[in-house]
Amino acid sequence: MAELVVKENLLIRMQADVKRAVQKPENERRWGMVIDLRKCVGCHACTVSCIAENKLPPGVVYRPVLDQEIGTYPNVTRRFVPRPCMQCDNPSCVSVCPVRATWKRHDGVVIVDYDRCIGCRYCLTACPYGARTSDFGNYYTEHTPEIQPYEKQPSNEYCKSWDRHGNRSPVGNARKCHFCLHRLEQGLLPQCVSTCVGRANYFGDIHDARSLVAQMAKSANQIKLLEEKGTRPTVIYLV
Repeated sequence: MAELVVKENLLIRMQADVKRAVQKPENERRWGMVIDLRKCVGCHACTVSCIAENKLPPGVVYRPVLDQEIGTYPNVTRRFVPRPCMQCDNPSCVSVCPVRATWKRHDGVVIVDYDRCIGCRYCLTACPYGARTSDFGNYYTEHTPEIQPYEKQPSNEYCKSWDRHGNRSPVGNARKCHFCLHRLEQGLLPQCVSTCVGRANYFGDIHDARSLVAQMAKSANQIKLLEEKGTRPTVIYLV
């Protein structure tokens, strides 16, 4: 009788990697993401789940998926490129902020302090990836008889409850992907990773040699976006 081959569940493995990483001090772990473009099917599940998880309003998108046509006619095909924040090691968005409302954490994530941000949008212009958007305070159900209660629920970004309807934060501020820090602190994967139907995303502690993402980051067939800009992006793509 042929042996039953049990395929490893990548999500379960990465979940274990994250839980192991959060046991370490922040400065001893380094969150990283590897995206395999050969597996992305362009379903936009990551985009939708990110909007739902972070309760993003109209016009604010942390995880768009770009649709590219590659090749030369008649040998052409389509490639889908998820584009989260690149969590750059030399982020241009940080250096232009006049009030130091954004910086890179020791664990590699570039964050925004909504209480300090003044909404000047310099960082939106400086980011070569278009990874930042501004919250103009809109709702999907505005101009209807009533704004629906689910749109007024607070967001838990940065492990803090932000009530857009009450104190108006982060309305008016710059917003961006933060690798779902509120989930990571609970030992959970970023929502985009959990919902990817093609298992195209690898996430975890790059400094942990045992982690799946650290092993995938060693792949030879990798690229990074716009390295010539000097931003030193950390998100890796496999092609």
